[in-house]
Amino acid sequence: MSSLTGLFYGALVVYLGGWYLNKWTGNFSLLLFILTLVTFGYWLAEKFLFAPRRIAAAQNLEAQDAARRKDLARQGITKVDGDLEGAKRTLLMQPWWLDWTAGLFPVILIVFLLRSFLFEPFKIPSGSMIPTLLVGDLILVNKYHYGVRLPVINKKIIANHDPQRGDVMVFRYPQDPSVDYIKRVVGVPGDEVAYRNQQLTVNGELLQTAPQPDFFNEDANRFEKEYREKLGTVEHRILVDRQRPSGISNAYSFPFKDNCRYSAEGVTCKVPPGHYFMMGDNRDNSTDSRWWGFVPDENIVGKAFFVWMNFSDPKRIGSFK
Repeated sequence: MSSLTGLFYGALVVYLGGWYLNKWTGNFSLLLFILTLVTFGYWLAEKFLFAPRRIAAAQNLEAQDAARRKDLARQGITKVDGDLEGAKRTLLMQPWWLDWTAGLFPVILIVFLLRSFLFEPFKIPSGSMIPTLLVGDLILVNKYHYGVRLPVINKKIIANHDPQRGDVMVFRYPQDPSVDYIKRVVGVPGDEVAYRNQQLTVNGELLQTAPQPDFFNEDANRFEKEYREKLGTVEHRILVDRQRPSGISNAYSFPFKDNCRYSAEGVTCKVPPGHYFMMGDNRDNSTDSRWWGFVPDENIVGKAFFVWMNFSDPKRIGSFK
């Protein structure tokens, strides 16, 4: 078993190393699920097989020592050498391969349940959500807000809230579901969303915006136009790059693309049932639903709501809209 465990951990190190070096794409949910199953198997084996064997061996040693002392006592020998307690502790001690499998099962199980059904941490990798979220923000995502889903297969089993306009949502990228994206919900099923001439309308209604002081974008090392926008019941900040054209000439192929009309002024899309239209708050520096289409309900991961750390700027810790 020690060789098998060593082989398992060796494969795990190779997998994680290749993932870190971008040799292949990892699936942390699947990895955590496998680790939970494997350590659970070891935990069962420890509880019902290995631990009883060690206990029986310790009891047998104790019985042998008692018989030996009794036999020596009949011969008049009362002082007997030997560290019985030390030998018993050695027999009862878990070997390393059980300590690093069965011993870790409760911890891995708790992490798996918390991450799968309650909260999951994410790191913001790009500037598409500036100024709401900055590169390097470590955020928490509420996994149950949009319903309880089975881990790995992401199958919804209990419904909860539907996504609303203005929500910041994490989802599996429709073009590559192994990658998680984060954007803001702009359109829900049935909405007509238009972004033309750098102005956003939903169902024909132009969204209210109010100019703010220019925002210094550290990623781009320049000041950009900032506005406060009201989307549904949510007020939030956006950036608009007046130097960027509104037209989209290289949109991808995606399901329901016929629901969208593209022109030099921008794009207008009718959101199909069971799908959502997503946009970044860094409006003209975000590759989002304007390019790659609608997000289906089955791709939803959860609602982002809290920055729990940014090592470059700890003052960013807190909730956001």
